[in-house]
Amino acid sequence: MSRHILFVCSRNRLRSPTAEQVFASWPGVETASSGVGNDADVPVTPELLGWADLIAVMEPIHRSKLSARFGPHLKDKRVVCLDVPDDFDYIDEALVALLKLRLAPHLPQR
Repeated sequence: MSRHILFVCSRNRLRSPTAEQVFASWPGVETASSGVGNDADVPVTPELLGWADLIAVMEPIHRSKLSARFGPHLKDKRVVCLDVPDDFDYIDEALVALLKLRLAPHLPQR
């Protein structure tokens, strides 16, 4: 059974789509990404939160916004903060390395 990981950042343009792409081929993992901002390319929805086994936010503010907007949908969900600042371009090598480092403890072992 695959583990569903939802990656969340602000606008769903750089960090969370990068994470979605990087971990899409990880064995035993299915990925999706979304954003908490009003201008997000793919906004967070209750359906996405329901699908996710693990929600990985990039910054503490994303966890706060999720809790404020979707509190009841997070009741049985595990939310982890990866502490990834908004300092990277899409698929930036440094971003990929940081995502792998920060998410490794939460991934099924290969």
